[in-house]
Amino acid sequence: MSNTIGLINHVQNAYARCIDSGNLEAWPDFFEDDCVYKITTSDNFAQGLEAGVIFANSKGMLRDRVASLREANIYERHVYRHFLGQAWIVSESADEVRSETSFFVARIMRDGTTDVYATGRYIDRYGMHGGGPRLRERIVVCDSSRFDTLLALPL
Repeated sequence: MSNTIGLINHVQNAYARCIDSGNLEAWPDFFEDDCVYKITTSDNFAQGLEAGVIFANSKGMLRDRVASLREANIYERHVYRHFLGQAWIVSESADEVRSETSFFVARIMRDGTTDVYATGRYIDRYGMHGGGPRLRERIVVCDSSRFDTLLALPL
């Protein structure tokens, strides 16, 4: 189990670094081709509501999201800085690991203003195969139900 924790923590940190450095084109590569990525609120999650603030069910949809961020969407440019807790392994089998990881995301605007943007937890299912862990499902459960601006970048 300890090797699994180290491996998942490494992937989690690489994921956050990818987003924080603005390398969004590489972000979908953390996912399997058939995947789920959803951002929801803790209230919706607790009630079992399927709707999310953002929802994608394939790597292709994630790539489309990045393309629209780069080419079509209009939003005030900003960057994130993720702070992650240690992954908690919920379950593990030969081909899948389920984990939960707390996160804190600060948003930094072009003028230098820094705010707490989101806190919550990642509820993940990783496929474990030769190429390393890839996300089968990431449910981003945000503690708050309010976002003060457009949720543009992935969390």
